[in-house]
Amino acid sequence: MYELHTENLLPRRQFLRRLARHGGLAGVVLVLSLAVGILGFHFFANQQWLDAYLNATMLLSGMGPVGDFQGSVGKIFAGIYAMYSGIVFLGATAVFLAPVVHRVLHKLRLSEDRKRK
Repeated sequence: MYELHTENLLPRRQFLRRLARHGGLAGVVLVLSLAVGILGFHFFANQQWLDAYLNATMLLSGMGPVGDFQGSVGKIFAGIYAMYSGIVFLGATAVFLAPVVHRVLHKLRLSEDRKRK
């Protein structure tokens, strides 16, 4: 998927295309996770749609829940979704930043190889 350390740096246009693909994948995962959270808070915690949206977005962004949860099932869902959200947020960030980190490391490697010659 990525160029080898012996290959030249990817041209800017192709790099931006790669970054857009990774960003799109991360975005899809976040939107699907947000939908799961909204539905879960609405049906399991008996929250109105707007409150369910607020809780799902706050947990998914790492800010924490807003308000009280009704019933044991709602509290269990909130706990599970909070743990899931932390992993998804970090994973989506890693997927999005992977091309940038790879490009920086690849560029450093190429400049180091040029110094040795």
